[in-house]
Amino acid sequence: MESQRSFLIIGLALVSFLLWQQWHDEYGPQPTQPTEAQQTSQVSQGVPSFDDKQTQDVPTGDSVPNAVPMQQSANANRIIEVKTDTLDLRIDLLGGDVITADLLKFPVVQGSDEPYSLLRSGKNLYVAQSGLTGPQGPDGSAQGRPVYSAQNNRYEMDGDTLIVPLTWKNDQGLSVTKTFTFVKGRYDVNVSYTVDNQTGATANVQQYAQLKQIIDAEDDGNMFMPTYRGAAYSTEEDRYTKYSFDDIGDDDLKESTKAGWVGMLEHYFVSAWVPDQTAENTLYSRNLANQFAVIGVLPPADTIAPGETKTISTTLYMGPKDQDELAKIARGLDLTVDYGILWWISQTLFSLLTFLHSLVNNWGVAIILITVVVKGAMYWLTKKQYESMARMRNLAPKMQQLKDRFGDDRQKMSQAMMELYRKEKVNPMGGCLPLLLQMPIFLALYWVLMESVELRHADFVLWITDLSVKDPYFVLPILTGLSMYLLQKLQPTTITDPMQQKIMQFMPVAMSVFFLWFPAGLVLYWLVSNVITLVQAKMIYASMEKRGISSK
Repeated sequence: MESQRSFLIIGLALVSFLLWQQWHDEYGPQPTQPTEAQQTSQVSQGVPSFDDKQTQDVPTGDSVPNAVPMQQSANANRIIEVKTDTLDLRIDLLGGDVITADLLKFPVVQGSDEPYSLLRSGKNLYVAQSGLTGPQGPDGSAQGRPVYSAQNNRYEMDGDTLIVPLTWKNDQGLSVTKTFTFVKGRYDVNVSYTVDNQTGATANVQQYAQLKQIIDAEDDGNMFMPTYRGAAYSTEEDRYTKYSFDDIGDDDLKESTKAGWVGMLEHYFVSAWVPDQTAENTLYSRNLANQFAVIGVLPPADTIAPGETKTISTTLYMGPKDQDELAKIARGLDLTVDYGILWWISQTLFSLLTFLHSLVNNWGVAIILITVVVKGAMYWLTKKQYESMARMRNLAPKMQQLKDRFGDDRQKMSQAMMELYRKEKVNPMGGCLPLLLQMPIFLALYWVLMESVELRHADFVLWITDLSVKDPYFVLPILTGLSMYLLQKLQPTTITDPMQQKIMQFMPVAMSVFFLWFPAGLVLYWLVSNVITLVQAKMIYASMEKRGISSK
């Protein structure tokens, strides 16, 4: 009873904290959003520099960059449009940065003609920047970042590939062609630099690639459904590490590794720079005036001899968290589908979920089926749990007799209890261990349903047209609360304190309130799980009664 009371206190404290946090986010003092002019100023302080000072705009030399942004507000005459079957981009000829990226197959809301904007300009700035720094690199020039030239101001895919070349040349005879290569149906883009050195002297250049995002952008998460928006990276030792904006503010990342990648995440989508996976690369991050966060990668420097032409390339991914496709691009990139420490269980369950979906072609039905499969596989553990709890309840009168007999003599009381357990063949942990074994499975499935982009805008039946958002009429949360109430009535309790009994009776109502904001897919999972538990409990109690084990 003491442990149950402690659990209730901890639970209420947690709920109180979450409510306060949400109130503070919505009604507390808000950080001042920078104006467009302020953004322009800050955006020009980001590119890695030779002397490693944040006042420099362009990276030079082999030092770790400070960050990369645009030097000034994007001029309409500098912007070229690129459209494929999956992406609608805007590229700024100043530096050749991708300043917007719309995902054409993913509308903002279901049924909308407006595509989801992954990269964007304006108040929610989020851009992908890259270039060549170093003594002869165009981004290392004292005049600032290079202005490339393009043959057209609009490119549209009409085949399997689309090539968008940007050119730059200096007076000394060094020319650079920055080429974006798009492939039909894909979200990864090859970004290459072909350097033609006709200067008569050796040219030293170094590629950099980075993502820059305003820290205080709008977020679609809340206290009921927290989602991660921030940076992440991979090294040879650690396949996947989240590096939040707070982490970037506290400490600049500077790590050398073979292969690796850097990315920015926001729930169902990710952008990432993936350099040459055979090279030794340097990963870095920067915080600019507590307004912008930058994470980037700096591959090794390259030397181009006089009269030589050399091509340097990297990959830019801008799209959904498609685990299969991400795994093909780089090691650990699929882990951006963040299932947490139970990712290995979640990935197995996700494979099962996709298999079931291939059979029924409905994600809602697939959720029901996978819940049935998981609960069925865990039935023997549930049975052990219920039987152990029933045996412990049946021992309650004998336990009370021991307390009356031994009083405050804890040593004798403990010995008598162990003897009683041995005689009655009862394991005091029998009710907890099965639950502990089941929890990782259910938590892993929970994260699968919350993180998988496949459930975004997925239709179920009737009024449930999107499993990734809340039930518009709250039918599923109400049914889930009712199922919890019935389950609570079915399961006997050892709580005797009237106040605790009232709190426990109120728990289904409280949980129903939480479920109001949960995605319909998650609530469907809990509802089906509760219904199956009710059926299993009935079966288990009937079996126990036949064997003379009281469930009361």
